[in-house]
Amino acid sequence: MSIDSTNDLATGIRQGERRALAKAITLIESVKPEDDRKAAALLEALSRKGEDQPALRVAISGPPGAGKSTLIDALGMEAVSRGLRTAVLTIDPSSKRSGGSILGDKTRMPRLSAHPLAFIRPSAAGATLGGVARRTRESMSLLESAGYGLILVETVGVGQSETEVAGMVDLFVLVLLPNAGDELQGIKRGIMELAELILINKSDGVFTQAAELTRSQIQASLPLLRRPEEQTWTPRVLLVSAMEESGIGAVMDTLQEFQHTMTANGVLEDKRRRQAAGWMWERVYDGLRQRFLADPAIRKLAGELEPQVRRGELGAVTAAERLLKVHCGNGYDNHVGNH
Repeated sequence: MSIDSTNDLATGIRQGERRALAKAITLIESVKPEDDRKAAALLEALSRKGEDQPALRVAISGPPGAGKSTLIDALGMEAVSRGLRTAVLTIDPSSKRSGGSILGDKTRMPRLSAHPLAFIRPSAAGATLGGVARRTRESMSLLESAGYGLILVETVGVGQSETEVAGMVDLFVLVLLPNAGDELQGIKRGIMELAELILINKSDGVFTQAAELTRSQIQASLPLLRRPEEQTWTPRVLLVSAMEESGIGAVMDTLQEFQHTMTANGVLEDKRRRQAAGWMWERVYDGLRQRFLADPAIRKLAGELEPQVRRGELGAVTAAERLLKVHCGNGYDNHVGNH
């Protein structure tokens, strides 16, 4: 079947065709204005059906070396063994200098990448912050339309900026290592407050005792990090070993328990609605930025002002104000004056 048109792509995705899904994700990640319009039409066509079964969307974050990819491979295999179609979005960091990415996480998921019930898609973070790629929200929507019941997002790496991904998923998982005292100091409150599930990976062999100590320390600190109104779900801390595949079944059980609990009391639906509003504003800001940079008058004036700023002949704030005034017209002065 041809998948050159928006309708063909939508049909292929609904039928679970991997080629259509891969092509659709490439389309929505494109930065070309004409592709952006096609992507918007595709998402609208899929949203009109209203027949999707909500997937469980899970973000998995953690410091380098925590074994996130190996853990996802084991967790994904547990999910497909239960008959659950599983998709993985791996986000790789992009070079500040070249803009390129290695996109190598898929190679660390050899079993899952070959399984017929699984779909793995590596994407480059590019200039997007928060540990995600430019169109991670849209990719998850496509995967849900394609019938995947579990969507795992492996973020770039842990840090305060990684909290952005928590606003896109149902469940935020933080992967740590035994003896994580220094890591916890680096992670601090921001990301710990958002974690609904914390996994101490590599809890095996000589690290078994250290892993149990780390689990106890984190478990004791969690009540201090949670807001009082968040009583629906109590964060869990579990010990796992991705290499030995111990504790993986318990993790999958916990994910399914979370989905059942949060769905039964309406919390998950409410969370999705708030995320949809956030998605709307994200697209508004992105669209405004693209149109601003595409404005011929802006491009011309920016070409004149930037060299002056680089030479120190013009202040950056003044240059920015002049660019905004050209794009927004006299209304910009009135708006600034009123605030």
